[in-house]
Amino acid sequence: MRKKVKYAAVLSALLLASAAAGLSCAGAEPVKSGPHPEVRLSAWSAYWDDASGAAEYRGIRRHLSSFSAFAASYGPDDVLTVPEETQRALKQAQKDGKETYLTVVNDSRDDSGRSVEKDAVMTSRILRDDASRIKQAEAMVDAAKKLGAAGVELDFERVFKDAKLQEDYLHFTYQLSLACTRAGLKLRIVLEPSAPFDAPFAKGPEYVVMLYNLHGLHNGPGPKADGAFIRKTVSRMADLPGKKSVAIATGGCIWQDYRLLGLSRGATRFLSSQEAAALAKEKEASVVRDGASAVLHFSYEEDEHHYEVWYADDETVNAWITEIANLGIDGVSIWRLGGNVNIDNVHL
Repeated sequence: MRKKVKYAAVLSALLLASAAAGLSCAGAEPVKSGPHPEVRLSAWSAYWDDASGAAEYRGIRRHLSSFSAFAASYGPDDVLTVPEETQRALKQAQKDGKETYLTVVNDSRDDSGRSVEKDAVMTSRILRDDASRIKQAEAMVDAAKKLGAAGVELDFERVFKDAKLQEDYLHFTYQLSLACTRAGLKLRIVLEPSAPFDAPFAKGPEYVVMLYNLHGLHNGPGPKADGAFIRKTVSRMADLPGKKSVAIATGGCIWQDYRLLGLSRGATRFLSSQEAAALAKEKEASVVRDGASAVLHFSYEEDEHHYEVWYADDETVNAWITEIANLGIDGVSIWRLGGNVNIDNVHL
């Protein structure tokens, strides 16, 4: 009996929380495209979607002031490797006169081909002491210079959950900043929105904060970002030193059988804007634009399963840029080129 009472209490609390969230969303300030200060636009192209990314790059390049090629990562024996697709993307952007960055991520791959994204164990190993950190900084600088990039872009994630790793990572950002300065390279450091912006970061680099992951694989249906999330994160960014910019994410996510704050759920996966639009057409779904985020969403039933999809299109991107620019941020990076709908229709 006690278990039933306890479960009922938890259920009631969840329902109240859900209702409160619904009321909050209903009264949220709308996000929409409109007049705004001019922004510097950058974009990533990913090696695994080289053809689509290259095609979209050709359409949007006139708007870009810089370009980041994604990405160098770590192979066996912790050796930094740069895919051929990444090298090609850099060369093309350089021919077009863009300021180019080689993005370096903390993904790993072993001899068997097994890969780990955002590998905290590997990251702890390669940043464990001064000698290791200096070695990694030199490897990044050497790779960027060899490819003719204007700078290095450090995109190490999941580094703030462990106190020792956070300390080593922060030390590394100073050492990498110094190495880049000595080599005549610029440095951009990408940070997750959950990062402790009041930590002792180096003053030299440009910090690029990800304005996404509000909703995704880790939780239930909703937009990758909305107005409240953007405003809150930008406000927190005041603690970061020096030059600051943000990143926004295209595409979306599909949730299967997500019920009551995750008490039950099926498969969840990311999908591109093109995939989402095609799916909506195939299922003859009614697509609605959420006012609080400018994100499109729809749902449908199939084989006794319920599916919900949220995704960004060009109007979403323009609405986010408007919101961001009017908050005083003048640099926006788009993650990523490839699989988008009318991505060249951006308003700077």
